[in-house]
Amino acid sequence: MYRTLKLDARDAVAVVTLNRPEARNAMSAELMREMIACAGEIGARRDVDVAIMQGSGVCFSAGADLKDPARWSNARQPLDAQREIAALGLRMARAWEELPQITIAAIEGYALGGGLALAVALDWRVMAKDAFVALPEIALGIPLTWGTLPRLVNLLGPAKAKRLTILCERVPAEAALQMGLVDYVAPPGKALAKARSVAAQVRALPRNSVRMSKESINAYASIGAHAASHMAHDQVQLAAGSAEAKAAREAFALRRKKGASPARSRARGPR
Repeated sequence: MYRTLKLDARDAVAVVTLNRPEARNAMSAELMREMIACAGEIGARRDVDVAIMQGSGVCFSAGADLKDPARWSNARQPLDAQREIAALGLRMARAWEELPQITIAAIEGYALGGGLALAVALDWRVMAKDAFVALPEIALGIPLTWGTLPRLVNLLGPAKAKRLTILCERVPAEAALQMGLVDYVAPPGKALAKARSVAAQVRALPRNSVRMSKESINAYASIGAHAASHMAHDQVQLAAGSAEAKAAREAFALRRKKGASPARSRARGPR
């Protein structure tokens, strides 16, 4: 049914695997549309209590696919088509945030940009001890969108949210745990196993009370989020077309050709 992801649901736990390992699970327009559809499918299933998300291959996700022509070469399309494509990330993150089931990210390798933006839309995050996260958008001349800023403020507070977003710092697992960005650190290769263990704890609790509590917490945490995010995809369209943004992306592509690390920022985490 899906081309860019895998869905395996059994014993009341659905494991969704981002399945573009050749592109480090970068989020193309196709993947984001399938993720929206998958959220709808899981949300409608009464036999699923927990959904776990992971990446295939070496990482959780390298973020938005900067090579996807459907996303970055659409200037000749009608404005409504451009806006629909630009809004895919926001719609995807919101679809997963609003699932009635508990959702958990199992992060191995790294989660960059849109990969981390998606992970923070889930309820909890498990991160392998040797993994790291980063938000390189501003360094590429692109504002951080997908409704991520209000979620980061809720998790970290304003100052750390600004530091992570604006300075594009690379944050290792232990620092991410300390600052509240992730909830659990697991041994390398064991993020999924830890996520399954947390899922078992959830499943041992009364389903309706769990879901009602999640809904109430999300409702309070999301007050004002729409006001802060509803025009974000238009900001991306505007900023991404600027000369400085194009130059930043060209420099990034050149660094990748030379074999630079997926995230160039400093390896230490916010304190």
